[in-house]
Amino acid sequence: MALLRTAMDSAFGNLNISSTETLVGGCAKAVPGEPFPVDGARASRAIRIQQLAIMHRGFPLGLIPSYSPAPHKDLGSFSLQALRAQVLSNWWLALVTQIRPQKLISAFKAEAANYPHQLGVGDEDSSLCLMVDVDEGSEGIPGDLYLPNHDITMEAGWPELYIDHNGKYWEVPLSISLDCSSLISDSGLRYRFGVQKNGGYPQAVDSSPGEVPLALMPGLCAKAAFSFEKSKDLWRQKETDEDLFVRARNGSRYLRPAYDIRLKEPFAAISGIIGGICAAWIGGGESSAAIEPRESGDSISLGAKKRSPFSADMFGSVCFTHQHGKFRKLFGDLTRLDARLDICSASTLASKIFMSSAPSNAENPMSSPRLNLIFQQQVYGPIVFRVNSKFSLGSSAGKGVHMEDLIYSLNYSLRLLQSGKVVAWYSPKRKEAMVELRLFEF
Repeated sequence: MALLRTAMDSAFGNLNISSTETLVGGCAKAVPGEPFPVDGARASRAIRIQQLAIMHRGFPLGLIPSYSPAPHKDLGSFSLQALRAQVLSNWWLALVTQIRPQKLISAFKAEAANYPHQLGVGDEDSSLCLMVDVDEGSEGIPGDLYLPNHDITMEAGWPELYIDHNGKYWEVPLSISLDCSSLISDSGLRYRFGVQKNGGYPQAVDSSPGEVPLALMPGLCAKAAFSFEKSKDLWRQKETDEDLFVRARNGSRYLRPAYDIRLKEPFAAISGIIGGICAAWIGGGESSAAIEPRESGDSISLGAKKRSPFSADMFGSVCFTHQHGKFRKLFGDLTRLDARLDICSASTLASKIFMSSAPSNAENPMSSPRLNLIFQQQVYGPIVFRVNSKFSLGSSAGKGVHMEDLIYSLNYSLRLLQSGKVVAWYSPKRKEAMVELRLFEF
């Protein structure tokens, strides 16, 4: 079903969104506390370097295509990424290279015109990544850092890249976060708490004027959240031995598992999540609401907004899922629809309903419910076409119901990995496209 945990994860500062803006990471952080992103925008759990290490074998010359707006027109939006990697025990060293064909061709033409008898053109961006992979129980890891049934994450970036709900990128000079999240219990309870430290003033990547998200302003923030999640099957067709084994014409039987074990059973279900969150900020109580760049490189403030030192709110989502087919045959064996309604902020929604005349309530993007629709259709064998869309059910600008985000993707399920797939997606809003390897996305 559609990811209900997005309701809680988006409130914290380490929710990864797939992005072509970073060569090594392949993702950017969602601005915490903004409307929930579409499920198709969430980045793979495998880091970009590990994805390239596996995927490059399936592409000609190991070149993986990518598409994103370029800072300069002469660079071109289309690029090719390649990986040169070596694994050394727990130390993992990798070199990622990126080639921009348009810039390469332009440089080649210029070189040919200047030196017709001698050519030596090169154009390649590169990035080096050094990682340490530590297994559980490894020597040198303090035992008090291990908590059963919990995920502990610490991340730091200098600088860190964020993307807001409008698809605009922001660069924060320093961002450090530490949080602890419990796994979902049998009762459906989940909780999470953590701290985040931002340092330096955030800057728009494209240097265009815009409203700076308050959550990215300097300061120290402590957050705690909880949620209850439940799911109820309206009906479900359980997998049988007849599904797993198919009889051939010669009478023999052979194994035929689903292309994805998470899509092996037709069903209809309804699920929901409800929770609360509180946050406390220290420092950075006032920020510029908009920034206008000058030719000198400086910027001027176009107003100011204040951030509350303490806040508390409720959130919730309800989802209906219907799947037809078992995703085993070559044709017509998977059609699936997920419809999820999100209430990002109960307090702002209530203020909008009961005090609709207040301008601040109308302008708050958290005050409008969102409807997320996910449609999946098998094309042939393991290939599935998927559309992720998000609609706002009311807005400050008087647009009424309108589409906020849309992502198209082609998924190639890898039966050998049970629930892994190669995803090629395109976002018309961000004008970005990339190829990813995703594992256990649901």
